[in-house]
Amino acid sequence: MRRLVLKSFGALAAAAVLSLTVPGSASAASGQLVLNGRVFTNPPSGCYRNLNAPLSVQNRTRTVAFVHTTPDCTGPAQSVPPNATFAASSGHSVRI
Repeated sequence: MRRLVLKSFGALAAAAVLSLTVPGSASAASGQLVLNGRVFTNPPSGCYRNLNAPLSVQNRTRTVAFVHTTPDCTGPAQSVPPNATFAASSGHSVRI
């Protein structure tokens, strides 16, 4: 019985420590994302849809951006590394 109580207490203590050390959600990329001249500072993660082709992407963040040929960030994508520029005649959406 005592061993069960100690194991339970240890599990609760570990859970408490982990809940305090888990970092916050990474909901934004640090830096700037420039899409066809429009600047997004610290852009939220997600899909930037229905962009006009040709598409110019300047990824001034620390996160990889993905250029899609579809308007809804689906299908194959071309990656744009941090601090890189990309131009696509068929790009229509960007996910970061």
